[in-house]
Amino acid sequence: MKLLQLTIILITMAMMTSCNMDLETELEYESYEFSGIDENAGSWKPILISNGNDITIDEPTSISSAEYLSELSEVKSMISAMSSDQRKQVNLWTNNSVIRWNEVALGLIAKYNLIPGPNVDESYTLPNPANPEGPPVFPFAHPPYASRALAYLSVAQYDGMISAWHYKFMYDRPSPYMVDPEIPYAYVPNNLPSYPSEGAVLATVSRKILTAMFPLEAEYLLQLEKDHLESLLLAGENVPSDLDAGKKIGEEIASIALARASNDGMKYAQAPKAVSDSLRAAAFDRFGWQWENLESPVRPVGLTPLFGKVKMWSVPNVEDTRAPVPPTPGSEAFQKDVKILEDYADNVTHERRRIANFWQDGLGTYTPPGHWNDIAGEYFLKYKLNSIRTARAFAYMNMAIMDGGISCWDTKYYYYYPRPIQMIKGFETIAGTPNFPSYTSGHSVFSAAAAEVLTYLFPQEGSVFQKWAEEAAMSRVYGGIHWTFDATVGTTQGRDVAQYTIEVAKTDGADN
Repeated sequence: MKLLQLTIILITMAMMTSCNMDLETELEYESYEFSGIDENAGSWKPILISNGNDITIDEPTSISSAEYLSELSEVKSMISAMSSDQRKQVNLWTNNSVIRWNEVALGLIAKYNLIPGPNVDESYTLPNPANPEGPPVFPFAHPPYASRALAYLSVAQYDGMISAWHYKFMYDRPSPYMVDPEIPYAYVPNNLPSYPSEGAVLATVSRKILTAMFPLEAEYLLQLEKDHLESLLLAGENVPSDLDAGKKIGEEIASIALARASNDGMKYAQAPKAVSDSLRAAAFDRFGWQWENLESPVRPVGLTPLFGKVKMWSVPNVEDTRAPVPPTPGSEAFQKDVKILEDYADNVTHERRRIANFWQDGLGTYTPPGHWNDIAGEYFLKYKLNSIRTARAFAYMNMAIMDGGISCWDTKYYYYYPRPIQMIKGFETIAGTPNFPSYTSGHSVFSAAAAEVLTYLFPQEGSVFQKWAEEAAMSRVYGGIHWTFDATVGTTQGRDVAQYTIEVAKTDGADN
């Protein structure tokens, strides 16, 4: 399978950004002066490891040593012989490559967000991680898969940054451009110590996590890692021993993250038909209703029936966040909602269609979790966050998004609630019909969880984030995909789940 090229990703992301809402600032990818460097961030509490010094690296050599001076000479030679293509790579990665790697992840999610079609005999074959080339190819990067990929990437990056910061300010070795004034620095100076290289941590940990999530892209991701590492030398930011120490941290953090991923229950999320049927039967016994898949040919199983059983990041028990019982079909509350949806269907205004289309985030896109990562990146740049603050923000937001998705899917398959197209005679949607139960709305939960964490991080922007989350929720109602209570209750559910993540964030030491 042909691997993505970096230019394709950048073009894809540019197209996505061009469709973005009218934010207060345009997304810029140039180097910038950080609002602060967080000298004490090495003492922050990580997520996967206990402390920043859990991973050990060697003490660096002195900047007056023969070994270091040899490295310095090597860097000077590389810079003097830099090609135009190499200079483009230096400019590409900038001094906050957390956002760059997040961008790469969004491009991969969009590429693999393609639902497997039926076979000739109208049967379906599931993507198989043991045979990623398929057909069909692995993975199908649907919203639950995307939320998980982004969470593991972000959490691993954050823990790696804490470890890097711990040693940076312990050893306080200056960057090459600060040691030798003949070495030019490609970025805006921020006076961060160079050992270990935070860029090397990010390059290695990101390559390993994303390769596990998108195995067919291993060669492409390895090349990105190499390009990123080389750019750190050519920028005058690091010497090779800085990179070696950073790569060691990245390797070890990624291994810890992937060990958790291998046992988080995701491998069982796409359950067999017998399990799905048992969930359907249990819901019918409890409530007297059941969702029916209206696809043709019918898929035997809905999307990831057991995603609600996947290990959460911050919530002790998924049942604590399960939404309350939805209205009984035929009840007064239900009939009221039918009339609301029929009115929307009969009066599809330009604004409602715009909202439905803007938040659609369907097949071939970076999904609702990716949409909120795109939005978040703009604010991280607006407020000039350094790389560890950026990693922290992405980590907590994506933890909340994934936990929200798990809570939502637990609710979906517990209630197995039918969608409007199934219950309203002659009803049509303007945005397709997803292959899983209706209540609650995934868009609503993902969006509310993201908005809640972003509001915690940027309270001055909270009204903007909350407005967008509510708009994302209602977009699914305007599209005819969801009941209004799917959206309103889902928004509450996402906010409630995010509070667990925010409580963790409040105790990590970053706000002290």
